[in-house]
Amino acid sequence: MSVLPAATCVGHVHLKVADLERAIAFYSGVLGFELQQRYGTQAAFLSAGGYHHHIGLNTWESKGASPPPPGHTGLYHSAFLFADRKALASVLKRLVDAQYPLQGATDHGVSEAIYLADPDGPDLWLTGHLTGPQAVACVAPERMADAVWNLLLIAVHPQAQGMGHGTALLAHVEALLTRRKQRLLIVETSGLPDFAPARAFYLRNGYTEVARLPDFYQNGEDKIAFLKRLT
Repeated sequence: MSVLPAATCVGHVHLKVADLERAIAFYSGVLGFELQQRYGTQAAFLSAGGYHHHIGLNTWESKGASPPPPGHTGLYHSAFLFADRKALASVLKRLVDAQYPLQGATDHGVSEAIYLADPDGPDLWLTGHLTGPQAVACVAPERMADAVWNLLLIAVHPQAQGMGHGTALLAHVEALLTRRKQRLLIVETSGLPDFAPARAFYLRNGYTEVARLPDFYQNGEDKIAFLKRLT
């Protein structure tokens, strides 16, 4: 049982960085934290909501340094909790607009998380509280092929569409399969005009149309297969 008051929380995280300007550009320019104070070219302090600092950055012992190698002690990850899904989606949009690489995303049921690494290597979790599941995906292996998977379903709650959840969830699925050294991910959809947004979604996320089966679902409705090579 904790002897600390329930209101106790982590006040800030202070990071050693290799390039102060690069770190400020990421935490302020991309994530949106406000620069509160800086000490020349050596340190800076950023926050949300006018707090003195949630994030400290310095190059006192790390200017031009490289990240610690795997297998060493240190920070595992930092997590930043946003007020709601809209705020999290706004940050995700800035990451996508900046073409910043994402490692994946997960719906934890009570919260949703986006995974990425900051420019100096430490992993970050960007999370927002949810009222329930907002997106779902289902994949299954192709039984007659080696390391080939089928994306059977990906769907986003109507109230959560247009916020990048589908893209983030698809990236998470691909990352999971890639880590397992799977080769290909296949998805099939309808050729009807109503499914044009779905087809555009897969093309936008790096999938290639590889087959079209005329009248597969019914007369006048083709089946279109898309493929993405993972490894």
